[in-house]
Amino acid sequence: MSELTLDINERLRIPLADLRFQASRSSGPGGQNVNKVNTRIQMWWNISADTQLPEAAKSRFLAQNAGRLTKEGELLIESQQFRTQIANRQWCLDELARLIRSALVTPRKRRPTKPTRGSQQRRLKSKQERSEKKSRRRYNPGHE
Repeated sequence: MSELTLDINERLRIPLADLRFQASRSSGPGGQNVNKVNTRIQMWWNISADTQLPEAAKSRFLAQNAGRLTKEGELLIESQQFRTQIANRQWCLDELARLIRSALVTPRKRRPTKPTRGSQQRRLKSKQERSEKKSRRRYNPGHE
């Protein structure tokens, strides 16, 4: 990661000025430190204002991370798993990079396949056997 950007890959870099950070106190157990040190980090990224991300990747990103978006359309990433602000901030940046990298991968087109002749014959044979089994269960007066 360079000084003022978050490097996603060799061609894509997100300026850190586009990210907004806020520190607050972590919840849960933590001893004496938990009540006096702001170690939880919340990071927001306004994806709609970003010009670095290609449009196709941006739409995939929005679809993949719809549950993490705020009403304003910003991505919210939160970390309180480490004891320092620096570690939590770095985890948020790494998580953002991971999410963007996964959105950059274009899914392969599904090529529809045909069932094999053998599988078709097995399916029809099992249907015929089931049909015969059920027809034998029917009451047929005169054939006792």
